[in-house]
Amino acid sequence: IALLLTPISIIGTTWLYLYPLFHGCGFPVPPPNNLSSPSPQPRIAPFRLLALGDPQLEGDSSLPKPGTPIFPAFRFLEEDLRNAQTWSKRKEILGHALKRAVTKDAPKWLGGKRKMLDLWGNDYYLAHIVRSLRWWTEPSHVAVVGDLLGSQWISDGEFETRAERYWGRVFKGMEKVPDRVMEGEAQSVDGEKKTWGKTVEILGADKGWENRVINIAGNHDVGYAGDMSPNRIERFERAFGKAHWDIVFTLPIPPPPPPPHELDSPGSDEPIDSSPPALRIVIFNSMNLDTPALSHSLQMETYDFVNHIISTSRPVTDKTHATILLTHIPLHKESGICVDSPFFSFHPSGSGVKEQNMLSEYASKMLLEGMFGLSGNQEAEGQGLGRRGIILNGHDHEGCDVVHYISRPKQEEEEEEEEEEGGQIEQPDSITGVLKEAQNQMADSLSTPEIDGDMAANGTTLSTDADFDSDPPPTHWLATHTPTTIPHTTPQIREITLRSMMGDFSGYAGFLSAWYDPVLGEWKLEFETCGVGVQHWWWGVHVVNVVLLAALGVG
Repeated sequence: IALLLTPISIIGTTWLYLYPLFHGCGFPVPPPNNLSSPSPQPRIAPFRLLALGDPQLEGDSSLPKPGTPIFPAFRFLEEDLRNAQTWSKRKEILGHALKRAVTKDAPKWLGGKRKMLDLWGNDYYLAHIVRSLRWWTEPSHVAVVGDLLGSQWISDGEFETRAERYWGRVFKGMEKVPDRVMEGEAQSVDGEKKTWGKTVEILGADKGWENRVINIAGNHDVGYAGDMSPNRIERFERAFGKAHWDIVFTLPIPPPPPPPHELDSPGSDEPIDSSPPALRIVIFNSMNLDTPALSHSLQMETYDFVNHIISTSRPVTDKTHATILLTHIPLHKESGICVDSPFFSFHPSGSGVKEQNMLSEYASKMLLEGMFGLSGNQEAEGQGLGRRGIILNGHDHEGCDVVHYISRPKQEEEEEEEEEEGGQIEQPDSITGVLKEAQNQMADSLSTPEIDGDMAANGTTLSTDADFDSDPPPTHWLATHTPTTIPHTTPQIREITLRSMMGDFSGYAGFLSAWYDPVLGEWKLEFETCGVGVQHWWWGVHVVNVVLLAALGVG
């Protein structure tokens, strides 16, 4: 047996522990002409985000309840035998108990033990992915885009148990982002708690980021809008970090001088911004962005945070700035583009959203036009092209990679961006206007069935396709798979929904690289992905190794 298993063990173990090498896992690298130094150095992007989706750690909800008898068939056997009047009756009772114990109780007990072993193995399967990829690819940052745990309905005690497994097994040796980083320089106002501080750091200066995990809240962590309560938010933030926060990483180099055509353009008499190129990371809990919500105060915190992001962002014309939005629920897309289709259901009591596959069309528009400054109006500031950036999320376990763009009248062959810069209309610094429109339209499309109709009361679902088509927004956002041939003069942004790192989805991970191109004067964002394979490969290799060691020990 040992001779047979030895080559299998060597090959399997080598593949499993070096799978990032064999599968080509790694971060995209800048092209040679983007190197800031002429000396021969490895082409490594300064920002390398290892992005992981939906680990969903399960626990007691999938196990037998504590204290449950192993063989319930024998629970009252002694009493039943004592009360039996005849030996034939006792024989019948005993036979029935034995049959039930063998056919029902024993398989159920063995199934519980198997599930316990499965949970243990799943933790270390996920840990193997994290450990192997961190060792091989050397990310500068690590993020999990929601659904860290498997259920929002678990007790506080079970929540703490799963959180301990998360940090003690899956991400052993790593830690959550410190509160001082998430809160930044924010100060309390009128006795209210500190909220968001827009922390600013030099990219690469703090090596501690390599051992931190940026955790994003998902529906199985804090619930959908109709389930999210202050208690669920509080325990999530205590264990994994704040639900909303942001940080700006700047490069330790001054920005290059503007191109000559910008110096000659209208408004060139204004002082040139000397801020260094910056990369903004936004951690956003989008679970209660849509209405109605159980907690109005928590929903207003979400809106206030979006307002904070917009009011503290650089102008859309500043291409030395880029935003990476990390959230959980994907943006709205038409049916057929991704595996999940637009879907909403509501609690019959009217307390809010019970389930959703995507954000509503209006909430998505709020983020695209507000946070990223994109616009279908060619006369808008920056010709409506918005801020550079990318969106990473989870929720749809199959994954999806799209570009959101907005259709607008065909532009002239000869672009007139330089001539139009002097006649731009002002874009609001805040989301207040967009938010007011979005709230009104979402209330019409989503809340009305809760109050006036029988739809929510009957537990029926609401599809965004059906309800939004009747009153389309003035500008219509579309989505298409990447790669795409959309002209660069069309407002657009890429959204990547990560394939889950769970074993059933082959343990996938995403690799996002960001670097600043001094020639073009803008950030470049590139993404790759790879998976280890289903969890059975992990189990198979380790079972073979255990059997081999046992055979060698006996032999």
